[in-house]
Amino acid sequence: MKYKRILLKLSGEALMGKQSYGIDPERLKAYCAEIKQVSEQNVQVAIVIGGGNIFRGLQGAADGFDRIQGDYMGMLATVINSLALQAELEKQGVPTKLLSGLGVEPVTEKMSAQKAIGYMNSGNVVIISGGTGNPVFTTDSASALRGTEIKADALLKGTRVDGVFTADPEIDPEAQKYNDLTFNEAYDKQLKVMDMTAFTLCRDNDLPIVVFNMNKQGSLLKVVSGEDEGTLIHN
Repeated sequence: MKYKRILLKLSGEALMGKQSYGIDPERLKAYCAEIKQVSEQNVQVAIVIGGGNIFRGLQGAADGFDRIQGDYMGMLATVINSLALQAELEKQGVPTKLLSGLGVEPVTEKMSAQKAIGYMNSGNVVIISGGTGNPVFTTDSASALRGTEIKADALLKGTRVDGVFTADPEIDPEAQKYNDLTFNEAYDKQLKVMDMTAFTLCRDNDLPIVVFNMNKQGSLLKVVSGEDEGTLIHN
């Protein structure tokens, strides 16, 4: 395996499947099957998932919510999604531990890097909810922070497209995919990979990012194995 320890970033919206809100049980089941396949290869897995299928802080602010309050609502939405992931993974026989940047006892334990690494070393998939525990930061930033904290070999960003393109491939059929980029190239081309805080955290801490299609069966294992899948961004 190319990567022995990964931070997998999933979007909350991806869990909706074809629904307009909430969690699609079939999509949840499929994602957990992909994660199980990788964990069975003795790859240590930590997961950060967004909450946009339930509530987005920025959207709440646009609708008149206080931004800070909206962000806390969004962080709690990530806890709900993380609980769903934990339930399905354990149903599939994968031991998990749920941590959180926010104190949400008795549902989760408080996040610490030492605790997360210890649980992974013991064979658990670790799900880290609650964002950074602070408002204003996105779950992209949380995944970059957590990936750095746990000393991951790479941050794998699961999306619904095959990687990073010259334009949005869902809108522009002429969009071309990049297989390999440096952080500086991605910045110079103003490619929308992650928000700037997350992107800078990864670059400054030498944490490579792989953007790939999580909806494509077997793609996560291919990325972890080092096969030509998705787009690699590195120093």
